[in-house]
Amino acid sequence: MRYILPVLVLAAAPAAADVKIGESGFVVENKAVAAATPEAVWAALVAPARYWNPDHSYSGKAANFTLDAKAGGCFCEALPDGGSVEHMRVVFAMPGSTLRLVGGLGPLQSEGVAATLMWALKPVPNGTEITQTYVVGGHMRFDVPATAPLVGQVLNEQLTRLAALFPKD
Repeated sequence: MRYILPVLVLAAAPAAADVKIGESGFVVENKAVAAATPEAVWAALVAPARYWNPDHSYSGKAANFTLDAKAGGCFCEALPDGGSVEHMRVVFAMPGSTLRLVGGLGPLQSEGVAATLMWALKPVPNGTEITQTYVVGGHMRFDVPATAPLVGQVLNEQLTRLAALFPKD
């Protein structure tokens, strides 16, 4: 299994995530602007194999990621020998605007947490502002103040890779 905490520790992100830690969990927020329409950004967002870093996977291959962008749909990863991982489940999909998923990513998957990841797309001059918010609450058996910023970095890296699919002229 590649999706372990040491991988998070070594992850480098282009900018620090905005992380707020509370008594029962944490919130991560990242923003980026993509030089594309919300519809184009949406099409890329729901194709995680195009931008997800394979270092943050179980299989080591971004091509193994899929996202069925409808309520009840799976953000999943195919594993060798017929295995699979459900990383998150879609609970709200408004094409070109909002994608909301629930589930614990990476090391959070084995903890007693409730977690929601929201991607919000908003048209701005010369592109689309993407706001990524991950809210995590519940019982975690690790040092939350040390781990939350690492989770933020990994998510920020995915957002940055998504936005980079649309280079500015």
